[in-house]
Amino acid sequence: MPSGSPPTAIPGTLAAAWLRQRTSHWRDWPAGPLLAAKERSGTRISVVIPARNEQRTVGRVVAALRQALLADVPLVDEIVVIDSDSTDATATVAARAGATVHRAREIAPELGTVPGKGEALWKSLLVTQGDLLVFVDADLTRWGPHFVTGLLGPLLTDPQVLLVKGFYERVRTHDDGSASTEGGRVTELVARPLLSLWWPELTGVVQPLAGEWAARRDLMESLPIPVGYGVELSTLLDTAARYGLDALAQVDLGSRAHKHQADHDLALMAAELLLVAEARRGAAPAPARPELHQFTRVGGVATPRHRPVPARERPPAASVRPGRRPARPAP
Repeated sequence: MPSGSPPTAIPGTLAAAWLRQRTSHWRDWPAGPLLAAKERSGTRISVVIPARNEQRTVGRVVAALRQALLADVPLVDEIVVIDSDSTDATATVAARAGATVHRAREIAPELGTVPGKGEALWKSLLVTQGDLLVFVDADLTRWGPHFVTGLLGPLLTDPQVLLVKGFYERVRTHDDGSASTEGGRVTELVARPLLSLWWPELTGVVQPLAGEWAARRDLMESLPIPVGYGVELSTLLDTAARYGLDALAQVDLGSRAHKHQADHDLALMAAELLLVAEARRGAAPAPARPELHQFTRVGGVATPRHRPVPARERPPAASVRPGRRPARPAP
């Protein structure tokens, strides 16, 4: 991996402008030339889809990727769904659509299991084979297989690039059926202020919390992984800190739509991001059992609600991967 100079050596405004020079568009990366680059290098590619209770959408996501990038152009070697404690038919639907499905709790059970997106991505490192990993959310409703080809482009053509972030116009459908592009509330209210204040060299990253991104396996196996929603931010911060801005690229993927969470749930995500950021700033350790204190109205009365904030981080997968037994796919 490239050593890279610390990104803090570059003033924030200049670094942000420099990073924009490493921005491309998905149309810059057609599948044919990427397949040729993959075959020349002997690279293996895994698409990983973390999913929890996504039976409505996961089948269409898997089927579209399988048709475009396995059948039409054999660019991808495996499509793996990590089922994160779903209580619906997510695993069955994904398997019928052609994915290899693993239940997160059944991967390396001796290491224990906790709920969370980061946990699913960390566990995926123990059962996938790709040299390049592309992460795609399971709840997409407006997207395309070009998400995967776009993210792979910089990795297949530039050995310096370790991490590729996607960005897009986020389409949000309101309860009345109208649509807007005002998604990304946690990005704008939490992630972007954090980067502006403490990591201005990364302010050129358009969507630091995008759920569609890609990375080299060697990078992912070397990093600690928060078990919850902090995984995207931690990976960005840790990659830049260790390898510099030369290790980063980003790709415009067009537009994206998916289901949106309620504000109370987004607040929990925000708390996770703050824990990730504070840990990487070297701040005081978080409480042993951090909680988010909220209020909901029940029968017209403001009622307290206390929710645990996931604070655990998994160690680098390389420290547990040697000698591992691959989990058996879910039936």
